Amino acid sequence: MTDAGRFAGRRILVVDDDPDILASTSLSLQAEGAEVVTAEDGNTAVSLYAAARPDGVVLDMMLPRRSGFLVLEKIRESPDSPPVVMVTANQGRRHMTYAENLGVTAYLVKPVPMPRLLDVLAESMGLA
Repeated sequence: MTDAGRFAGRRILVVDDDPDILASTSLSLQAEGAEVVTAEDGNTAVSLYAAARPDGVVLDMMLPRRSGFLVLEKIRESPDSPPVVMVTANQGRRHMTYAENLGVTAYLVKPVPMPRLLDVLAESMGLA
């Protein structure tokens, strides 16, 4: 099976305050068939999550206006919440444990090679 189009028909919410990371992640997902919705801060992410009902979320931990942890809490309040892959520059074990307690699907430390991010997201969504 080819990797091309493995996210076809899926809507992915990408949340990161770094415009370069946001753009590269979005382009990579679109190249694999995803419809991508983006947010640069936590409050926008929560609003877009409610409106877009994505099939998967790529979420930065350190965000303006509302942290990734608080965004994750909001997402997990939905009974049918999607897989959430948290991506962060913070290597602290305490943060990873907290994210896991909140129900994160996967926790990756930046810099994350794009193929690895896409593979982890696909696997978490049952597409691998």
